[in-house]
Formats: sequence, C-alpha cells, structure tokens
Amino acid sequence: MAQKVGGNQRELARQKAAKKQTEQSKGKRNEDGLSAAARKQRDAEIMQQKQKKANEAGKAGEKSK
Repeated sequence: MAQKVGGNQRELARQKAAKKQTEQSKGKRNEDGLSAAARKQRDAEIMQQKQKKANEAGKAGEKSK
C-alpha cells in the first residue's frame, strides 16, 4: 500500500472555502427581515420599476431614429 504524504492543503482550503460560502449565504437571506410574501411584493415592485425604465428608454431610442 502506498502511503499518501502531503497534498492535504488543497482539501483543507476547499473545506474552508465551502464553510465560508455557506456562512455568507446564510446571512444574506434574513438580512432584510422580511417574510416571503413581503419579499415577493418588494421584488415585484422593483421589477415593475425596472421594466418601466426599460420601456421609457426604448421609446426614447425609437424617437431619436
């Protein structure tokens, strides 16, 4: 049997990065303190505003042609 010597640093770094990633993603979800319904409503309003701006920009672009 061959004995594995060294090479563990990559695995340790991978584990550390995975742990850091999960800790960061945990904090993001509850950062705003909104319920799922409130978050959905807020996101819908944001998307409507973005769509309105995009439509206005599209109309302005057509007029300049």
